[in-house]
Amino acid sequence: MGDIAATKLDHENHLLLDQPLLRLPIELLRKNFRSAHFEVEKDGTYIKNTLKETATACVNGGASQADVLKNLDTMIARMRGVKRKLTAFADEEQRLHRHEEARVRHLNELYSMYGVDDVKYEAWSRTRLDRLLVDYLLRHGYNQSARALAQEKGIEPLVDLDTFEQMSRIRKCILNRSVTEALAWCTAGDTKKELRKMDSNLEFMLRFQQYIELVRDHSTKPTEILSYARKFLLPYQHTYKKEVMQACGMLAVRPSAETNVYAELYSPDRWEMLANLFTSTHNALLSLPSVPLLHVALSSGLSALKTPACHSSHPSSAAGPPSHSTSLSLASSVCPICSTELNELARGVPYAFHSKSHVEPDLFLLPNGRAYGKARLDEYARKAGLLEDQVKDLRTGEVFGYERLRKVYIT
Repeated sequence: MGDIAATKLDHENHLLLDQPLLRLPIELLRKNFRSAHFEVEKDGTYIKNTLKETATACVNGGASQADVLKNLDTMIARMRGVKRKLTAFADEEQRLHRHEEARVRHLNELYSMYGVDDVKYEAWSRTRLDRLLVDYLLRHGYNQSARALAQEKGIEPLVDLDTFEQMSRIRKCILNRSVTEALAWCTAGDTKKELRKMDSNLEFMLRFQQYIELVRDHSTKPTEILSYARKFLLPYQHTYKKEVMQACGMLAVRPSAETNVYAELYSPDRWEMLANLFTSTHNALLSLPSVPLLHVALSSGLSALKTPACHSSHPSSAAGPPSHSTSLSLASSVCPICSTELNELARGVPYAFHSKSHVEPDLFLLPNGRAYGKARLDEYARKAGLLEDQVKDLRTGEVFGYERLRKVYIT
């Protein structure tokens, strides 16, 4: 008989893994609202100032009728532009609300199930697995495969295709030695302010790399390099003193085959570093986990099954009756963590904390490597009508004599 407590669903622990599912649309809604507010404030300030200047010029007689009409046309055109932008923001908000509603509905289905043996739980778990696979593909840049899988399974509202595709596109541009896209992302809308609150060094490092490329290019004039440094690097001279000092030194020691003082700064490995920095900053800004959710789920499952015996070796004798160590070796053959597929993968995960043991008491190991409690073996033998000194494997149906069984001790 299965343990009811072992099959009962722990809804709260399930939701721990699915926090980003609900959190990301909320973060995107906040970002969308801040961007809309930024556009309204920027264009509203422009309209107010232009209107005030036009009215003052009319009163003072400093503007002709043609100038006034021209200013009014400019303000009307500007307001129409604001209307188009706000319409786009409103459409994005509606899309995010639909996604959030679909995700809440998906998670709410879990609360209609009370055990892992529920038929509905298997279908729900398959949907979650599809979500985790799409998340994994997106994080590794397989955008087309991720989109195809999401469309095939009909889970587009449950995954974040657009967000990760944008991140993947910018990351690819950085790896292709271009920081233009990443800088545009850093300075777009309210992102710059949010990065400043996070004390992120992403924008500075991108500017620094742009400066390095200017110095590397021998056709760039020194005046252009100095102008760039004054505008984008010197404002950070107190925050990133070391990098700014290196930037100054690079002007005096230009790259050549003889000098390798700044070889580390000219190294192509910096592009990989910048790509990783952008990815981690992007994930932190949107409250996304730094690793794929598939890894988190897999690590949790491996940890729940892992025991200290899973990564210990036990010598076994070549002949003779099975010893205690041989019995453990046979028992490990049915342990998922001890399998060749999962053993190395589970080596780095912690052991699970179990407040209650689900191992049957008074265990006996059968010659085929399976272990059962004595009470279950006796009950099954009685129901099968076996002799007093015989037991039967509950799964395979093999019959063994009691003298061939080995007592199992767990320490």
